[in-house]
Amino acid sequence: MRVLHFYKTYFPESRGGVEQVIRQMCVGTSRLGVTNEVLTLTRGGAADSFDIDGHLVHRVPQAFEIASNSVSYGVIGKLAELARQADVIHYHFPWPFMDLAHFMARIGKPSVVTYHSDIVRQKALLKLYSPLMRRFLASVDAIVATSPNYFASSEVLKRYNGKVHTIPFGLDKSTYPLPRADLLDKWRARVGDRFFLFVGVLRYYKGLHILLDAMAQLDYPVVIVGAGPIEQELKQHAARLGLTHVQFVGAVDEDDKVALLTLCYAMAFPSHLRSEAFGISLLEGAMYGKPMISSEIGTGTTYINSDGETGLVVPPSDPDAFAAAMRTLWENPQLAADMGRRAEARYWELFAAEKMAQDYLDLYNRLVG
Repeated sequence: MRVLHFYKTYFPESRGGVEQVIRQMCVGTSRLGVTNEVLTLTRGGAADSFDIDGHLVHRVPQAFEIASNSVSYGVIGKLAELARQADVIHYHFPWPFMDLAHFMARIGKPSVVTYHSDIVRQKALLKLYSPLMRRFLASVDAIVATSPNYFASSEVLKRYNGKVHTIPFGLDKSTYPLPRADLLDKWRARVGDRFFLFVGVLRYYKGLHILLDAMAQLDYPVVIVGAGPIEQELKQHAARLGLTHVQFVGAVDEDDKVALLTLCYAMAFPSHLRSEAFGISLLEGAMYGKPMISSEIGTGTTYINSDGETGLVVPPSDPDAFAAAMRTLWENPQLAADMGRRAEARYWELFAAEKMAQDYLDLYNRLVG
């Protein structure tokens, strides 16, 4: 079985949640005999190919980007070339140019789309894009929703009910480095060993302004890991509020991230828009046995974080409710510890990478067979 994944960004140039999911899919299914390749774009340098974790990555230069839609002139021919050698083409939605490339490359192989998110922000462009999107989703053989919550709340997915399968994302903890003693000591000295942690790209839908507004009422330490387009805006907001107990530590590598996940008291995940379709860093917190605070936005975040069981779920865009949830966990260490244990148990039950890999392999085999 040969599977070609197609998405606009990938490791090592970009390290967001979608990239991590594709990596976990490739690593997991390769253990089951699948040969995976990834076709992606690069913002700098020439076309190249290299190996990551046992799968081949092909990069083609990006020509330009508009409204987060990356465009490449050379990738269409490369897609057609690689598709001839593949048994299944695995697309990762949304990426409008990908839909166009699918038709221009005249893909005739079995195809599956992992539906990572509705298009939420670009309302005007969505009206222009909708005819192409509908034609693309109608043309593929299978669509995968990443949680039952998202399937139930997505108006787009409901149109394709007959071909939608639900396969939650999974993570393989063995692919994460072990926490190093020297890094634990370094971070403990810098941030302490009882703090709320956020990990993610600093984007508009992550709701970090809500977390900062909540912290204006509290003096608990918070560590924000990540960089992104609204980083300076958030730092200025924190400065206006006088939040000296909130630390922005920037992007960190995997070893440092694991050290922080190991040390933290709980995960703070304030995403308030449906662009946050799942929440990979939230799942990482569960994998490390941490209680979580998230918002009810009708997506996979509430599939990961079951209210009252693995953490607390609050209304979106409500700093007071978020602050109250943080206070509840901080002032009740036994409750927080119990929720963390249940979060890890839920990870092993529902979100282990082996289960995701087997479910995708079964789907691939149905499409090819």
